[in-house]
Amino acid sequence: MIAVSLRRVAVAVGLAAIVGQALAAGPANVADVAEPLLDAVVNISTAQTVDGSDRGVPVPRVPEGSPFQEFFDEFFGRNGNGGVRPRRVQSLGSGFVIDAEGIVVTNNHVIEGADEISVIFNDGTKLVATLIGADDKTDIAVLKVEPETPLVAVPFGDSDHLRVGDWVMAIGNPFGLGGTVTLGIVSARNRNIDAGPYDNFIQTDASINRGNSGGPLFNMDGEVVGINTAIISPTGGSIGIGFAVPSVTAMNVIDQLQRFGETRRGWLGVRIQNITETMAEGLGLDAAAGALVAGVTVDGPAEAAGLVAGDIILTFDGQAIDDADALPRIVADKPIGAAVQVTVLRGDERMDFDVTLGRLEDAERVATAGATDEPTDDGLAQSEGPLGLTLAELNESWRSELEIVHDLEGVAVVDVAPGSAAEEKRIRPGDIVVEISQVRVESAADVRARVDELIAEGRTTAMFLLANRQGDLRFVAVTIDG
Repeated sequence: MIAVSLRRVAVAVGLAAIVGQALAAGPANVADVAEPLLDAVVNISTAQTVDGSDRGVPVPRVPEGSPFQEFFDEFFGRNGNGGVRPRRVQSLGSGFVIDAEGIVVTNNHVIEGADEISVIFNDGTKLVATLIGADDKTDIAVLKVEPETPLVAVPFGDSDHLRVGDWVMAIGNPFGLGGTVTLGIVSARNRNIDAGPYDNFIQTDASINRGNSGGPLFNMDGEVVGINTAIISPTGGSIGIGFAVPSVTAMNVIDQLQRFGETRRGWLGVRIQNITETMAEGLGLDAAAGALVAGVTVDGPAEAAGLVAGDIILTFDGQAIDDADALPRIVADKPIGAAVQVTVLRGDERMDFDVTLGRLEDAERVATAGATDEPTDDGLAQSEGPLGLTLAELNESWRSELEIVHDLEGVAVVDVAPGSAAEEKRIRPGDIVVEISQVRVESAADVRARVDELIAEGRTTAMFLLANRQGDLRFVAVTIDG
């Protein structure tokens, strides 16, 4: 026993020594890494004309017929821009050169709406830039300048090889202070901060402030592994939580912007939800994995291949789908027209479908199912349902009252009992119950019978497939008991 304890102590001491040495050593020499990179990092200066009415100057009220009426009408320009002249607004950000011939990368939000874009180099040289293309979904923009001599450019590295704890370095233009170098580590990966449909940020504690947006995040080999994009900052300054777009995400977008002036993403044509532990229990799954299909776009690639609402996407083109957040990124990176195999779980059966991807349109992008609107109560005959729901058949009167799409079938939710399991899951009056645990329902009696079946099977959760009046679907897991 004593020998075993001594061995454990020795191992612990040895591990502590190794960790201590690593922390003490840090990166070999930050100056050696930073010095050759400084000339490739640039300041981005933009200017745009803003309508003077944006200042929000209030127009005083004067009595009709007042002798001052004409004066106020002229000064505040009720038929114009509020009497305030348009003004020039300037902003600053960061960027970096990826091609010696003059290709510069920055954030879309740095240059969005700008009338003029200038790139200022480390030696003070200032060049006018033209916009090649921008993508608001990943917040990336590509610019072109015309240098007299080749520029210093930096290469991209592979962000997939980053580990939490790796040293990284940011260079940028915080608060207009150009050429600023900060050092930190990768504090997390794969962060979703609800900035867009393809969130997969690198989180770092390297100081990133206002003005760093669009600047590079380097590894210790001097490769760009991220584009600094956002910070969490109650104070407006760095508190050690910054986010960068991974290079593996950025490179594909940048390539498309250079080639086409726009992005051309693959499109599957589904609306998806994450599967929670409660949903997994309601669906009879062993684990909460995969992407739950809440809706299929009419005439989209998924519908043409045979996918339906309620399918659980397990793999896409051979890649395992651990959660719904991963699927949009994987699909978007595939070329338009690519033929891919999608494996789904439908009920207890695994099924493979061959899907030919379309092109993602702004109005038809993959998104999580949203919430429903509050309808009015029409006072029709109602029948009591389980789980705190008051239900009614979806007849023509209900369709007209709730303005429900004609081909939608199911049972209308008339009322939700306060404090009930349904209210807790945000089921609202006007929702339409389409399925319960993958069984269609058409009446309140069907709902009660299906819930009774689940209770008899020992289930504690019912998986409701709900629709709003436009027919948009979402899944909700509701706790049930006897």
